[in-house]
Amino acid sequence: MHSHGHGHCHHHGTGAILRWSLIATTLFVVIEFIAGIQAHSLALLSDAGHNFTDALALGLAWAANYLQARPADESRTYGYHRAGVLSAFVNALTLAVLSVWILYEAVLRLRAPEPVNEITMIVVSAFGLAVNAAIMIALRAASRNDLNIRGAFIHMLGDALGSAAIIAGAIFIRFTGWERIDPILSIGLALLIIYTAWDIVRESLNILLEGLPRGMKLADVTAAAKDIDGVLDVHDLHIWSLGSGAHALSCHVLIEDVPPSASDSILRRINNMLSQRFAIGHTTIQFEHMSCSISETGCAIPVHDHHLDHRH
Repeated sequence: MHSHGHGHCHHHGTGAILRWSLIATTLFVVIEFIAGIQAHSLALLSDAGHNFTDALALGLAWAANYLQARPADESRTYGYHRAGVLSAFVNALTLAVLSVWILYEAVLRLRAPEPVNEITMIVVSAFGLAVNAAIMIALRAASRNDLNIRGAFIHMLGDALGSAAIIAGAIFIRFTGWERIDPILSIGLALLIIYTAWDIVRESLNILLEGLPRGMKLADVTAAAKDIDGVLDVHDLHIWSLGSGAHALSCHVLIEDVPPSASDSILRRINNMLSQRFAIGHTTIQFEHMSCSISETGCAIPVHDHHLDHRH
């Protein structure tokens, strides 16, 4: 179990990175938008649109990072874990809508190509590549465990690839004079946006709908619990995510009819196993006791059945 102080420092450090990333990205969006209009480049304008949603992503991620650090209260008994997940979901949907507009504009431009200023495209995209790479390096460590930060990281990766593609396209236009490469790049960027957004939509929606955490199987958790001495059966098992990396579980556990001290020991072993193997930190475990007689058939039909509600 992490101390509150450690978590607070982590959130404060990540928040500072997100805040500076937001400022840098917003400034670049303004520069790229103006340059896109002057250069008549749809690729630059669509990349500016992509960067604008990234600024939105960073802003939402920063706000969510702040909210996630807030402790639980009487109205938000689990805290604000879902804030980051909700921001990732909203942002990814915004990206999908933007992609449709880019695709529409690109089709129009393919029919009637316009001359572009490839030098402006190269200079602005090179600057954008440097900004995105710097932000990606800063966010990389935090993105491994946090869906919210990973959403922002994936956006930056998409932007870096987009900038690289625009540089390559501008060089191609410079030497061949083929203007249609600009809307073709725009189509590629739109498809890239849709691809990067889909994974975030899928995982964040799964958390919001209280689905089973990614990569986890109910059968594996049940089997691991049954392996613990004194546990006879597990049923009514529910596992969900409070937020990215924060999982909760509730279940009924059938145990032998043992004294309270022994049931406490079983509960500790179950919680330790859930925490270490499955990263489940919030548990509500209800014990059901069964009187057993040693016989060829194993446990007899329950003589009595009473419930003890244990919360961790």
